Amino acid sequence: MGLETLQIIWFALWGLLWAVYFMLDGFDFGAGYLMPFLAKSDTDKRIIINTLGPVWDGNEVWLITAGGATFAAFPTTYAYMFSWLYLPLLAILFCLIFRGVAFEFRGKKDSYGWQNGWDKVIAVSSFLAAFLFGVAFGNIFRGIPINMVDGQFVYEGNFFLLLNPYAILTGILFVLVFAYHGALWLNCKTEGELSVRAAKMAKKLFIPLVVVAVLFLAMTYFSTHLYDNFFKMPAFFAVIVLCVIALLVSGLFKGVKAFALSCLVIVLTVFTGIIGLFPSLIPSSISPEFSLTAFNTSSSLYTLKIMTIVVAMFVPVVLVYQIWSYYIFRHPVKPEDIADPDVETY
Repeated sequence: MGLETLQIIWFALWGLLWAVYFMLDGFDFGAGYLMPFLAKSDTDKRIIINTLGPVWDGNEVWLITAGGATFAAFPTTYAYMFSWLYLPLLAILFCLIFRGVAFEFRGKKDSYGWQNGWDKVIAVSSFLAAFLFGVAFGNIFRGIPINMVDGQFVYEGNFFLLLNPYAILTGILFVLVFAYHGALWLNCKTEGELSVRAAKMAKKLFIPLVVVAVLFLAMTYFSTHLYDNFFKMPAFFAVIVLCVIALLVSGLFKGVKAFALSCLVIVLTVFTGIIGLFPSLIPSSISPEFSLTAFNTSSSLYTLKIMTIVVAMFVPVVLVYQIWSYYIFRHPVKPEDIADPDVETY
């Protein structure tokens, strides 16, 4: 395979890694910030946390993989991205750190104040991480002010410029879709009144999510160039149409079917953005010529070949292991489970 072919393959893999990450960690985020609204007792809180406990850290492996793929396949983009967007990316990192610490520390002390404090950390950090991821990708979809000075890419924006209406709308979309995803997850993974409350929450979130999704699609047309690739190759509109159908149909189901459709919605939403971005990884709002693309920021042909071989060997192993772990913990969490001393609680 030639360099250009491998650059295209790794751009697609880059998008796929982000799609898988948001599909998996999305319900973690959603369940985290829905916990104050769904849990009516400490038992409910422990059940919610224990639905996430066996899988949340495994889900974040995909974030590390997506970041690692960016670093290895597109090192120039990685370097500029962490330089220009240092503050928002650091904020996301702190949210993920505090969230992980909260999961592990919450059950270490039998004190209402201690546990309630960590519950708030879980909720706030989950919400902020979801919103900030949305804002980050909203700015990527929209483009940021990248200029070219003396042959070097130069960022001419600031932190507050990133908080534009389109990015904020994308952040709201991420919050709603992850909340909907999380409610459906809890509906599947819990029983009794907690499961019923989660199903009702999913129904309450459905209409606002549809409204914001429609606004997002409309605003994307006016605020970005994402639709350019779709107009060049209309067959790609099937991705958007299928995403909309999956979202609308998910509202007709409960349990596993609704959750599976929610997974599909997230994956197709990410790929809508990835298709629209190609070949840009970070487009310039000043001129397309100044964009960081898969072609002008990639690693060498040799590096991409080695990476492709490594991915072909080890990603299937990771997939098999993660599928196995979800299968092992497939049953709903019950109140008697968290009272069992042989079951690890979080």
